[in-house]
Amino acid sequence: MRALLDTHALLWWLSDDPALTRAARKIIAETKNTLIVSAASAWEIAIKVRLGKLPTAADLAADFSGLIEREGFQSLAISAEHGIRAGLLPGPHKDPFDRMLIAQVQAENIPIISNEASFESYGVRRLW
Repeated sequence: MRALLDTHALLWWLSDDPALTRAARKIIAETKNTLIVSAASAWEIAIKVRLGKLPTAADLAADFSGLIEREGFQSLAISAEHGIRAGLLPGPHKDPFDRMLIAQVQAENIPIISNEASFESYGVRRLW
């Protein structure tokens, strides 16, 4: 199975946070699965570290690509198609990072590991 990790799911996996559900943890731990991390998550984490909203992720921001590789995850770049999709998404959802993740899972036709139930209103498959 291929799946995209929402930013919070990535952070909770890396910190072994109990907020990550048992089902999500099992999917991420299964080595046969291909877990994907968006460049939007790198962007979100770096901004929040800079603003002081996520000080515990400073090391992650400093070596994002290396840590993702060491975890065995794949990176997903933001393409022009992803950008157009995110910009044209209907609805009131205002978070630009969430909008990009929604657009990416739609374009790539993969599920997302996320606690954001509102993602389902965009027709994406959410694993949690």
